[in-house]
Amino acid sequence: MVAATFPGPFDLDPPPGAEGWESLYNWYHLFGEDRRKADEGKFWFQDALHHPYVLHPYDEIQCECWWQALGAMNTRVFAVPPAFGLEQRILNGRLYVSPVAAPAEQIAARAEEFGERAGHYYERWDEIYAEWKEKVAERIELIRGLSFAPLPDREPLSTVTGHLGHSAGYRWERDFSLMITTMYETYQWHFEMLNIGYAAYLTFFQFCQNAFPGIGDQSVSRMVGGLHVELYRPDDELKRLAKEAERLGVSDTILNAAHLDAALAVLSATESGRAWAEDWETTRDPWFHINADPGHPGGDHRFGTWDDHPEIPFGAVRTYLERLRKGEVIDRPTERVLAERERITGDYRALLNPADVDLFDELVALARKVFVYIEEHVLYIEHWMWAAFWGKSKELARSLVDMGVFDDPEDLFFLRRTEVAELIFDTVAAWSTGAPGRGRAHWTPIIAERRRIFTALEAWEPPPALGPPPEAVAEPLTVMLWGITTDSVAGWLADSETEDPGTLRGVAGSPGVVEGPVRVVRSVVELAEVQDGDVLVCPATSPAWAPVFSRIAATVSDVGGIMSHTAIVCREYGLPAVVGTGRAVSTLRTGQRVRVDGDTGVVTVLD
Repeated sequence: MVAATFPGPFDLDPPPGAEGWESLYNWYHLFGEDRRKADEGKFWFQDALHHPYVLHPYDEIQCECWWQALGAMNTRVFAVPPAFGLEQRILNGRLYVSPVAAPAEQIAARAEEFGERAGHYYERWDEIYAEWKEKVAERIELIRGLSFAPLPDREPLSTVTGHLGHSAGYRWERDFSLMITTMYETYQWHFEMLNIGYAAYLTFFQFCQNAFPGIGDQSVSRMVGGLHVELYRPDDELKRLAKEAERLGVSDTILNAAHLDAALAVLSATESGRAWAEDWETTRDPWFHINADPGHPGGDHRFGTWDDHPEIPFGAVRTYLERLRKGEVIDRPTERVLAERERITGDYRALLNPADVDLFDELVALARKVFVYIEEHVLYIEHWMWAAFWGKSKELARSLVDMGVFDDPEDLFFLRRTEVAELIFDTVAAWSTGAPGRGRAHWTPIIAERRRIFTALEAWEPPPALGPPPEAVAEPLTVMLWGITTDSVAGWLADSETEDPGTLRGVAGSPGVVEGPVRVVRSVVELAEVQDGDVLVCPATSPAWAPVFSRIAATVSDVGGIMSHTAIVCREYGLPAVVGTGRAVSTLRTGQRVRVDGDTGVVTVLD
């Protein structure tokens, strides 16, 4: 039996104890009576790929950044033909999105504009990308250079002798505003090249579908794989550190130590040990500034980075050392992936009419060129930039604790960004005048109530979608990135009694068929439990998970499409993957044996 529709956004009550949850978020992010008719008529899907958890009020800025920037670049700057932006709503603390299609009568004109505007970028892609890296790196350093140290009892004499003319309190206000606007600016750059990069890939994809009827999505994606991109550099650095430990003769010390600090203490006693320790320290910046968030990298402040949890990269180095000692190859099979790429490309090229060969060559070359950015921008924006932003936000939170405004640094994240600006003003005004401020008295009960509501929201099991299902899911990014297809929506609608508990279906993310034991992993801190040959079952992956791909046999994820991180990385590591299953984490148990068919997108429980 199939339901006719998903629950409407106005039909769902808050979970017990979460009444009044709306106060945690900005009004423009909520379903409201004034736009009820429009919102009830739309199909909304939960963005579990980027935001799998209940949103903290402060973290709402992450959603806002991509909401506005993606829409502006699609709709107003490049005139992407088939789609405007993605609308966002928060319901019971979870983010739902709805694609906004371009009106059919505008598509032809938009396509002409897009050709001119995106074409300008395609012709100068390498030059523009080099400039892009420079400007983003400058903004990362800008945020890292800000200071939210506790306000001093007295300004240093240099404030006077240097004729600075403003106080530390003023700089708090100025720099918090600068930090926020810099994130918005950088997210404009995030989408400056991303969606037109996807458009180039999509053009190649559609050419292949027309030229080679029946070609699989994977065959197309494998023609642009095997790239040497910086996104894989953090994991490559861990492998290099393992090889250096072997070369320097300090492997036993690293393998026998109970933890990182113990290893560093022993290593400090020898010249070779000190050399390795210095290498480790140098590698940390920037290669350990990798967010450990299992959803959208940098989308949740709580998870920190490898640098905050150094046992994660240290554990990976130890694993690589153990594998080296067994004589195993630990490097990614890039040359094999490249050889397969060229074989597949050549086979399909040979099937073309001679008149189409030049266009095919042009499209595949452009797809490969833009794909470097599609992968690498994640490192610059979603890791390094957000790591800097969350780090400075936590520095501000600690200072507010030191100054007696908060009891717990986490208190800050239960305020919206505009409320934090208000609190800073009150704190600075009190510091400036020497009179008591109202911040602690005003915000303490509000924060306590929000904490209580937040805990209640975490118990809610959100439906995968809201509103009337579309007849067909056709918006390309929704399919490629989120893995939401007409079939998956139909699967969500199916009565649970009709589901086969022994079979999971998703998107065929990376080719190959393997059998192995399940290892359910919900966050990066659980990766140490993964054993060689396990089938990784997870909500989604991010680059912080890279070291595990050298140990596992396959990956099964709840969310994601053919262009999701999980699918792309598994193709680069030569591992089968089924993504976008929707219910693998809740259905499968650690220790079960499964067959993962990355060619068909089917996972079969064997016991």
